[in-house]
Amino acid sequence: MRYLSDADVEALLPPPSEAVRLVREALVALSRGEAEVPPKPAVHAADGAFANAMPATYPARKLLGCKWISIFPRNAAQGLPTASGLVVVNDGETGLPRALMAAGVLTAARTAAVTGACITALAPAGALVAFTGAGVQARTHLRVLDALGHRDVAVYARREAARRDLLAWAGEHVPDVRLTVTGDARSAVEGRSVVVTALSIGLTGVELDPSWVAPDALVLPLDYASSVGPELARDSLLVADHLPQFEAVRAIGSLGDYPPASAWTGELLAAPRPAGRVVCQNLGNGLSDLVVAAAVADAAESTGVGQLLDTGAA
Repeated sequence: MRYLSDADVEALLPPPSEAVRLVREALVALSRGEAEVPPKPAVHAADGAFANAMPATYPARKLLGCKWISIFPRNAAQGLPTASGLVVVNDGETGLPRALMAAGVLTAARTAAVTGACITALAPAGALVAFTGAGVQARTHLRVLDALGHRDVAVYARREAARRDLLAWAGEHVPDVRLTVTGDARSAVEGRSVVVTALSIGLTGVELDPSWVAPDALVLPLDYASSVGPELARDSLLVADHLPQFEAVRAIGSLGDYPPASAWTGELLAAPRPAGRVVCQNLGNGLSDLVVAAAVADAAESTGVGQLLDTGAA
């Protein structure tokens, strides 16, 4: 088995357009029952911390694996990552572990790729994009948006320092993106065909006013119900990447008074775009992680990157 650090994973990630293709395939397969992905079991620690196991298998692609990820919100005060984890990629025919890799870079890349798959299928070419938040997700999403040709992006960030840092980063890494950064959420969102929200999960006082969001917009909340509240969800076609997981999260109140989702995200990706506003609550699923992780494992094996570990397997 091969161990891959976050730095190894970053060097081996598939190009954004390929990652988008992989997760689109995964989302469609989920919607058709072609993969086995149970709702994420969770265990809870103190102060709102928790951890999820995210197993998945996709027999048609001979893929098997699992992500273990923990969320400890109070880590931020200590200068530590709030999310950390590992992904195991198994051989789908023998079950033997092929790779163990850090989950941080992989998760960020997968999340942005899922957004990219939704935008490709459900937004007009060259759509104007709004993004809330200026952290890691903003950077990974800007790379994907640049690769897909969506280069007019308005970002809302609450802190001036975060706005400055993002502008500096974008100037170096995605110079073709026309980036507007503002401290006013309304000015970032109004008039945009795509709205992606990536503030902290559970944050209060940041919910978008539904009147700011275009009636035919594609809305992609990464922060559960922090920014996209029940009113906006009820006034839109609401879909989810994994319906059983969405219902499990809704049942414990993590989405407030959200209505049930009407369909799988993968169903929309494989069909003509419906009229009106669409909200995709893509809460994360093990198969989307697995298809990207398997591509990383393939690249590691072909290039020899990573540290070989003796698992004792014959």
